[in-house]
Amino acid sequence: MKKYLSFSLTSALLLLIVFKAQSQTSATRYHFEKRIAVPGNTWWDYLGIDTVHHRLFVSHGDAVNVIDLRTETVEATIPDLHGVHGIAIANELNKGFISNGQANAVTVFNLKTLKKITTLPVTGKDPDCILYDALSKQVFTFNGDSDNSTVINAKSLKVVGTIPLGGSPEFAVTDNHGRIYNNLTDKNEIVVIDPESRKIIDHYSIAPCERPTGLAIDVAHERLFTACRKDKGVTVLNAGTGKVIATLPIGAGVDAARYDPVTRLVFASTGDGTTTIIHEDTPDKYQVVQTLQTQEGARTMELDPDTHKIYLSVAQHKAGERRSMVPGTFSVLVYQP
Repeated sequence: MKKYLSFSLTSALLLLIVFKAQSQTSATRYHFEKRIAVPGNTWWDYLGIDTVHHRLFVSHGDAVNVIDLRTETVEATIPDLHGVHGIAIANELNKGFISNGQANAVTVFNLKTLKKITTLPVTGKDPDCILYDALSKQVFTFNGDSDNSTVINAKSLKVVGTIPLGGSPEFAVTDNHGRIYNNLTDKNEIVVIDPESRKIIDHYSIAPCERPTGLAIDVAHERLFTACRKDKGVTVLNAGTGKVIATLPIGAGVDAARYDPVTRLVFASTGDGTTTIIHEDTPDKYQVVQTLQTQEGARTMELDPDTHKIYLSVAQHKAGERRSMVPGTFSVLVYQP
């Protein structure tokens, strides 16, 4: 009888584990929810999210469109900018930071009122990716045409340093524990930055990855996910050592990557009209669980960690003209699990 009970309990536990694993994978398939129409006919780049005030910030030429995530409608516009790339959020300071690529400057705004506070010149050319590091209370711009990073004290709003990067920067992430990681797209490597000393402390080769763009991080398990445009893959690295763990196939023309720590899903959005969704089974084992059909050109993306929805900016293109959009077609696509 005891042996029978032991066998039954063991079997039940095994079935529960299998069911849980299957349900995690099957429950996280994504589908299209809606399209949010956004005014304006200019080009776009990064999206940013403020989970405290439930807002999505959409870079859009010389403005940032603000979407209320509770209603999923356009709430406001931050105007009179100059070639917007990215938006960084510092909730504890009630400040947002916008990189103005054409003006070589950063615009600072109030997160509650959306009013501009000031504009700061950077120490490089074409600030692209912009990142707030909560540990050091600093903002880092990654300047695409000067291969360096400008460091801004987020409290005093003063430029406090410049970091030579040695290559052309793309996406960057922080672990908020003393390390910032930045893709160098022309060097096929990740540089590791100490935000306190404002110096590069390591270089990670990401071979076989070439032309890295999007970058995401699993802080809890110390994993980096770099999205590689040339070889169409996501390469997984140990964030502490730089060791390459796995490479997963994705679509063509990747730009953004995101990681959801709750569902343990990695997202890579590509210009060919797909978003590849990868499940982290363990920190050393990964599998592609879905190739989500989106829209051609939908390569920039943001994740809402509260609802687990993903948002992608896109517009229709004129036939044969990739960078010539059809007026009135710019929108944000919403996909939910």
